[in-house]
Amino acid sequence: MTVLTRWHVGPWTTRGTRPGEPFEPGRKRTPDELNFDVVGLARILGRRLSGRDELQVRLWQNELRPTHTRLVGVHTLADPSNARLLEDTAQQALAWLAERAPDGYEFVLTDALELRPLLDLDAEVVAVEAVVELAGVDLPASRLATAHVRRAASGDWYAGDAVCNWSGPHESADAAAAVVQAARTELIDQLRAAGRDDLAATSARWPDVPIER
Repeated sequence: MTVLTRWHVGPWTTRGTRPGEPFEPGRKRTPDELNFDVVGLARILGRRLSGRDELQVRLWQNELRPTHTRLVGVHTLADPSNARLLEDTAQQALAWLAERAPDGYEFVLTDALELRPLLDLDAEVVAVEAVVELAGVDLPASRLATAHVRRAASGDWYAGDAVCNWSGPHESADAAAAVVQAARTELIDQLRAAGRDDLAATSARWPDVPIER
């Protein structure tokens, strides 16, 4: 089984309305559209479907996405049994994604598909984001301490999140990772200063700095 090599904490799909909630055209997906997004995301990330299942996905697409410029938040499947089939398929896709979540994290389907840190301090791997969330205080080093290392099209290396670069350019991945590791050391000191020795003590179980080569 292949674990995701590129990932980020937070939503992986557009947000949608939950069953029973009023639709928000142009802002949020309908429940059927959200379920279709989950199925589609798993396919993009490598989940293989049978020929019959691929055909079913195309049929859902024709009904929920008649054009690329369609307004989101208004389309639903006409047949309730077909909608239930889509929901079941989305749950299967979610289970497939859950198996590939990085250690210390989990995929959760709420009003969007989100990757969240597990808030279990007794786990074998404790995500840095979990420590920051549980601390509940301002930790200036947290932004860079939770960064990933990525290579830009220019060939330079940066440390940042899915949207912004917080450090760089660096000549190598190791140089960028060293900056993140230094921020993690600062984070440990800040946790202790805040009286959270329990959280600082988890640092030996923090995952390695993620490097997307």
